[in-house]
Amino acid sequence: MERTIIASEISEPVRLDVFLADVLEDWTRSQIKLQIENGGVKVSGKVITKAGALVKNGNIIDINFQICPDILNVEPEDIPLDIVFEDEHIAIINKPQGMVVHPAPGSREHTLVNALLFHFKEISDGTGTARPGIVHRIDKDTSGLLVVAKNNKAHESLAAQIAEHSCFRHYFALVEGEVKEFSGTIDKLIGRDKKDRKKMAIAEDGKRAITHFDVVQVFKGFTLMHFQLETGRTHQIRVHTKDMNHPIVGDKTYGFQKQKFNLAGQLLHAAKLELTHPVTGKRMIFECELPAHFQNVLSKLHKL
Repeated sequence: MERTIIASEISEPVRLDVFLADVLEDWTRSQIKLQIENGGVKVSGKVITKAGALVKNGNIIDINFQICPDILNVEPEDIPLDIVFEDEHIAIINKPQGMVVHPAPGSREHTLVNALLFHFKEISDGTGTARPGIVHRIDKDTSGLLVVAKNNKAHESLAAQIAEHSCFRHYFALVEGEVKEFSGTIDKLIGRDKKDRKKMAIAEDGKRAITHFDVVQVFKGFTLMHFQLETGRTHQIRVHTKDMNHPIVGDKTYGFQKQKFNLAGQLLHAAKLELTHPVTGKRMIFECELPAHFQNVLSKLHKL
């Protein structure tokens, strides 16, 4: 895996392995440390073999990692897909809750990528071996729409739209408590949780994360909300709702350990996706209904 990263938004120098662990979400810090020690990282053109070397704002970091063996040779799997739209350039997939988007260390089977390799003859390789076709992701236990690129030209266009914030992603979530503010924008920095590197948190040295929200309906003890992402940080909506003191129902990572409903994960659904077709230039909007497990909880709340 080859990639160039420009260090930005760093308030103070940070360890090289810590910095890369924040950027390379599918690599653990120990895996990154090994790659550094094996000469896989250059900082400002110089090979660095110490994981504790400090990265400063403006440093140019070139990485050349040997992909971990357990995410190489991803095998196609005949897993059913809910394909909302498909042509020769892109596909829109309605991902179910519980499906991992792409292989990662320790999890290289039964992912969306395994299914894509089975269903599509052509798929982009713009993000490397383990992520063919994947332009953006949603969490394992988040359901809903994402776009897949079938060729590299489409991939480059879609990735640029996400970077430029011209690809609009809309979510619905049921959160704990009755939200008083009916609309607004959350603009807070998100970075790795210093106490638990597997989690994200509001952090002074994090990256800017912007989430727009509206209240859809208030129930007794719960609120159905609509969110539009302006940025796409890891776990962004989940972290921002936690910061509002209204964590998402079913989210035991960022919310309550004791839940009212017996759920497999958070009630967060990517319901609407708006983008420009990478070849035709046509503006396209795709929508999908809330999944059954989400609707079942809303039905129960309507009866309270």
